[in-house]
Amino acid sequence: MEKEDFDSESAGADEYTAYFEDDFEDYEDDFEVCDGDDDSSNELEAREKIEELPLARKKEIQEIRKAINAENERVSELSCRLAQKQGPPEGERDSKTGANSSPARTPVCGIFVDFATASRREKSRTQALKQKMRSTRLLRLLDLDFSFTFSLLDLPPVNEYDMYIRSFGKKNTKQAYVQYNEDAVDRDVQTEEIETRGVWTQHPAEGAAVSGGSGSGELCDVATAPKVDTPRLSSFLRAACQVIAVLLEEDRVGPEPGWSPGTQDGTLPVSDRSSQLNAGLPFLQNRTVLCLCASRGQRQMVVSVHGLPGAPFTPALDGRYVLCVWDIWQPSGPQKVLICESKVTCCCFSPFKAFLLFAGTVHGSVVVWDLREDSGIHRYVKLGDCFWTFRTATFSTDGILTSVNHCSPVQAVEPVCTSVYKKQSFVLSPFSTQEEMSGLSFHVASLDESGVLNVWVVVELPKADIAGSVSDLGLIPGGRVKLVHSAVVRLSDGLSHTCFEFWGATQTLSVKFLPSDPSHFIVGTDVGLISHGTRQDLKVSPKLYKPQQPGMRPVKVNVIDFSPFGEPVFLAGCSDGSIRLHQLTSERPLLQWDGSTDGHAVIGLHWSLTRPAVFLARDDTSCIYVWDLLESDLGPVAKQLISPDRLVAMTVVGEAEKANGSFLALVLARASGRVDIQYLKRTWAAPVADELRKLRLLLREAL
Repeated sequence: MEKEDFDSESAGADEYTAYFEDDFEDYEDDFEVCDGDDDSSNELEAREKIEELPLARKKEIQEIRKAINAENERVSELSCRLAQKQGPPEGERDSKTGANSSPARTPVCGIFVDFATASRREKSRTQALKQKMRSTRLLRLLDLDFSFTFSLLDLPPVNEYDMYIRSFGKKNTKQAYVQYNEDAVDRDVQTEEIETRGVWTQHPAEGAAVSGGSGSGELCDVATAPKVDTPRLSSFLRAACQVIAVLLEEDRVGPEPGWSPGTQDGTLPVSDRSSQLNAGLPFLQNRTVLCLCASRGQRQMVVSVHGLPGAPFTPALDGRYVLCVWDIWQPSGPQKVLICESKVTCCCFSPFKAFLLFAGTVHGSVVVWDLREDSGIHRYVKLGDCFWTFRTATFSTDGILTSVNHCSPVQAVEPVCTSVYKKQSFVLSPFSTQEEMSGLSFHVASLDESGVLNVWVVVELPKADIAGSVSDLGLIPGGRVKLVHSAVVRLSDGLSHTCFEFWGATQTLSVKFLPSDPSHFIVGTDVGLISHGTRQDLKVSPKLYKPQQPGMRPVKVNVIDFSPFGEPVFLAGCSDGSIRLHQLTSERPLLQWDGSTDGHAVIGLHWSLTRPAVFLARDDTSCIYVWDLLESDLGPVAKQLISPDRLVAMTVVGEAEKANGSFLALVLARASGRVDIQYLKRTWAAPVADELRKLRLLLREAL
């Protein structure tokens, strides 16, 4: 299409040129229009011709010239007048026509013709047409051709041998190939052959052959390094060390009657045997036990909280409270010794393994100890011939300078986790690194007596900073575990709006989270009611658990404990001596015992860890009660008074799936500072066939 357009344009230009040349052909014959140097030559020729003419002819020619000149002057004057009358002003004409326009180009209707200008215009137009035709013809010859392509870089892949030579290097190296025949593939060298001998040994020795090797001059195969499963080896070593430590403990404490499990002077009538923790250490002298707490994940781990000493002992420990972490299978000494500046009111272990310990203080702070920390960052105190490590708190909420902290004494500290009752092995050490592989994924809730329930997230930092943290003021230098505030629930406001008959502020005493659904919790109060709530502030039913007696009663719900066997029931012990068995879906209790303790306040209540129908209670007169609902649902089946060394704290340890049989034991703290372990009789410790089904039938009948 483009070539046809160019051909048509060139043809039209040729025709136009031909027509134009025909129009001016006669004029060019009659008038010779020349420019440049030809004008002077023409004038000379004209003068010569005039000089040759006669005188009369010369005069005639001069008169004709004068007439022509006069006519030209008259015509020019007339054209100027017409231009002034008809045309625009000179300024506007210049702006419109531009710099190239001139008055000489103004046409005068056939009166005046400027042939010189027309000739120059014709020549320039002809030249332009010739250039256009040339460019059109050249463009036909200069079309681009895209049919040919070529590659700028052609790099073939490198084979394995070239890569080896490139990585090996080419400096000071040389390749040589020598081959004489098919059998001779070696090259002769002048060096002597090196004599080698391989030897091996085995440790420890198994059998008669414990070492050997190859003969002189024989090549020895390089033995591959054995593949070692490091986590499995570490687990085996921890288990073996645990067993060896327990055996050494039994051999050492066997001759001593004070620690012997079979001593009759310390065994109670409700127990088969007993043992005693070594609470006679120098730093535990003259200290009263404030509370005891057992681990939920590892039932053999117990922590005892000791108060201030009655007499000065050492300045480093006199003003501090001491916490001891015990393993009941190693009673000769605590596994870890902790110190705290404030009085500890409650404590709990981490839910899976006993490697974290949380505690609430009377000043409203929540502290945590990481028992896996290196002892080098803590304080050493030499007592006698031994050095003891006293661990300070890894993190304390006192460093959180916000309003989320507690302003009143903390009454309860509880872990919040969906797998609280996850089964753990008794053999592995509680301070191993197995928990680090699973990570920390649980919360801790703290309740103070004013009704403020704080939920904290347990965070483990990826790296410890020995220089300390600028932002986390409560974190010890070198610590890795801290608490981050997650939510707050103000229980006092909900209780005041729900129970309009209350007089004054309601005091909260204890809190427990449902094992099946940790978003729900129940709180014991000082008016005999148990509040039911959720962390998401949702509506729950029932909202309150009430006693069988109607109306308001100034009774404190001191202790609450859920069934560890998955049943939706819990026990509540009150200050008036009553014990209530509640179902989660019912407002009133299924069973209530009012006179079981003769009106003495119940300050300890623990469900059995081996039997679903057995639980134990303790009152404020140092009396222990054993309940077996399958044997009697009217009262306790056994009663044991602890005297003269009265009871100050109690907790329950046990396991239903031990290899050598289940056991259930009471850890008792006396007023003298003595801590002993009473293993209950097999009647209340050994599981009974279909006991859980029988308990469900009993509860269904109680409805």
